Amino acid sequence: MNRPTIADLAEEAGVSVSTVNRILGGTASVRGSTMQRVQAAAERIGFYGIGAIEDRLRKSAPTYRLGFLLQQSNRELYQLFSRHIIAACRARRDEVIEPLVDFVDLLTPENISARLTALGQECDAVAVIAADHPLIGQGIRALREKGKPVVAYITDQSAPERAAYVGADNWKIGRTAAWLIAQMTHDPGRVASFIGNHRYQCQDVADASLRSYLREHAPHLTVEESRPTHEESGVAYEMVRDLLETTDDLRGILILGGGISGVLQALRKAPEERRRNIRLICRDIGPETRKGLSEGLITAALCHPPEATSTLLVQTMIDVIHDDTQSATLQRTIPFDIVTPENI
Repeated sequence: MNRPTIADLAEEAGVSVSTVNRILGGTASVRGSTMQRVQAAAERIGFYGIGAIEDRLRKSAPTYRLGFLLQQSNRELYQLFSRHIIAACRARRDEVIEPLVDFVDLLTPENISARLTALGQECDAVAVIAADHPLIGQGIRALREKGKPVVAYITDQSAPERAAYVGADNWKIGRTAAWLIAQMTHDPGRVASFIGNHRYQCQDVADASLRSYLREHAPHLTVEESRPTHEESGVAYEMVRDLLETTDDLRGILILGGGISGVLQALRKAPEERRRNIRLICRDIGPETRKGLSEGLITAALCHPPEATSTLLVQTMIDVIHDDTQSATLQRTIPFDIVTPENI
């Protein structure tokens, strides 16, 4: 098979041979959209000079440095989001994006605010997952004053200076969890709600909507006071073990923050006939969750689709960089996935 020629590439891309030569030579200006069309054609036909075309496109495209402040480097959920964020940056065709991903293991407001400020000094825009706290809001405000927009990701912030929020509709998540539990539970009993801590807006909203739905549609179920796991599996394990030892009418568990592995550990130690009557709903889709789903211990995981969410996040960050007024906070919601043992 003959190697594709410049003429073949020009024909495939619908441009002239001289246009292809200008791109390869890098000596004359060519519109970015034209270079992208030629790049796509080169990929389709296997053109030998695709590296030169990609290099020219990179040099002519706008360049951004985007920062992403995630939590807990030891949690597979955040490692998964990190990989998808980097892939979403690399997939951009109209810009060159350098992603800078940082993880926060010490989840104090002081530490998160300091890390957010440091990351913002190096980047054009920053995305952050964090509990809502005045110190973090102060960091967001300071970056805004320096022209560095901050996008809240997965869980919102109350700081009016934030540029945008990207995530799921947490009111719908809570009511969906309640619907699942109510549809599968007909005997009276109690439902436990576990949150990371009371300052995560996404968790607090979902917890409130769970209670709203059950009050309206399932009055035979009583929701316990929400219990913070502080994102620790060991704490979640102790709480579930305590519930199993002190109650005999536990019908459902909604875990909105970290700690799913601790919940599963406690359920695995319970008699099979006991755990059979407990509906467990969680919010992440890491390896431990997939294992729990395959074992039938988890009824459903209501989670952000990592690829689609990361793509929307990167687009939103670019949009707010170019929004000089930032007169209103962008609110961009994305449908959440419902993963069950039957569709995992």
